[in-house]
Amino acid sequence: MFENEFERFIKEQIDSAVGQRLDMMKRDLTGTKRLLEVVVWPALKSFEGVKLEYEMLTTTGVKMYVDAYYEPLMIAFECEGYVSHAERITRDRFDFEKTRIRSVGKSRKMFMPYSKDQLDKQPEMCRRDFLEVLGQYTSISGSKFMEELSVYEREVIRYGVLLNRHIRLEDVKYCLKCEYKRAYNVVNQLIDKKLMRAVGTTTHRIHQYELLPLAKEYLLGLA
Repeated sequence: MFENEFERFIKEQIDSAVGQRLDMMKRDLTGTKRLLEVVVWPALKSFEGVKLEYEMLTTTGVKMYVDAYYEPLMIAFECEGYVSHAERITRDRFDFEKTRIRSVGKSRKMFMPYSKDQLDKQPEMCRRDFLEVLGQYTSISGSKFMEELSVYEREVIRYGVLLNRHIRLEDVKYCLKCEYKRAYNVVNQLIDKKLMRAVGTTTHRIHQYELLPLAKEYLLGLA
């Protein structure tokens, strides 16, 4: 099943890629495939929410790409070969690798790198690490204190995570295809449930909002 789904997934990813990301998608993806086969697919049983060669900006404004990215929980995966990432690495490349890691952290994403040797020799350990992360989120999303969310609230959480930036009321209106009043009410309901907070306020008006960690953790309970 993995082979069939992987081929379909790769085709979808290539068809949706443009520019430099498309070039990255056409390189040798053997390591990425191994990462998906050993870690991601067994845990998720799906590629839904996964994006290959995910584009980000470093702290210096340079484009960078991570091998795979799980959008619902903002997890960046890397498969790193010893030769290209350690044995023959230049000082400049070594510095850039550290910048990449800091950039992922500053964007509030989780970075989970695996070596090619680990994936081949210790697949159960690699898989267990990811399953433990998923378990942490699942236990929180299934807790009794979490209130049941409305369909509108769920969609705003999903959309907000995919935006990966602060949310505006215009975003909520677009997501729900609704008028200002409903969008405003949904946002306030999420604020009351401690799933969202206002940011960038002025003395006159609130312009933007952000999802709190608990909202993202709840995603695994929105199947």
